[in-house]
Amino acid sequence: MAEIAEWARQRPSGVRLEWGSAGAAALGPECACVVVVDVLSFTTSVSVAVEAGTRVLPYPWRDGAAQFAARHGAELAVGRRAVSERHPWSLSPAALRSAPAVERLVLPSPNGSAIAAAVSGVPVVAACLRNASAVAGWIAGRGWGTERQPVALIAAGEHWPSRDVLRPAVEDWLGAGAVAAALARGGAGPLSAEAHAAAVAHDWMADVAALIRDCASGRELSEGGFAQDVAVATELDSSGVVPVLTDGAFVDAAR
Repeated sequence: MAEIAEWARQRPSGVRLEWGSAGAAALGPECACVVVVDVLSFTTSVSVAVEAGTRVLPYPWRDGAAQFAARHGAELAVGRRAVSERHPWSLSPAALRSAPAVERLVLPSPNGSAIAAAVSGVPVVAACLRNASAVAGWIAGRGWGTERQPVALIAAGEHWPSRDVLRPAVEDWLGAGAVAAALARGGAGPLSAEAHAAAVAHDWMADVAALIRDCASGRELSEGGFAQDVAVATELDSSGVVPVLTDGAFVDAAR
């Protein structure tokens, strides 16, 4: 990747925020940890699976995922519409909640999973609206989120159909804002302008769940028959898990 300009690093802020894989590559190397936020649906699904005791292995694409799962002795999550009695695991958090818990699960995703799999050298945490406060508390408990040990919040975003172009997603903006706001309440900071704007947007939103149901990504899922996935994703601060990528799999660091 090209040299990152000084103005893009969001120094000297203790809590920084960027978008997508490029944002993670720009901010991650000098941060104490990278927090990936993909509310609909990768990090929400990770939170549900980890709650059940499953180790979640991120993988960027469907191509090669079956071979990757076989090498790691893991089950493979299939597409939402490919769920069957034999393969009940998918990127759908609602489906994962009702599926049998397994020891290891490969969860392909071109957004949040791709970002998590690409980050190296620093801890990677999976955050969503369900566990934003738990993640912020875990980070603050390590003394991170300061000028000397900053954290990078990465809103995953989506991709426009048939194009390798990032579509900023309001649900990930608000999810990152929820973490940023909780960090600020815990004394972390200063927040960069980007992180501050997201935190204010979250805290001043009268009904976060309703907005996400009505946003583009929420409508896409609901109109496709997966409204329950949106419902699970908007169980605000319902979970205490802190999924941290450990030896290639997300496990609950809060246990």
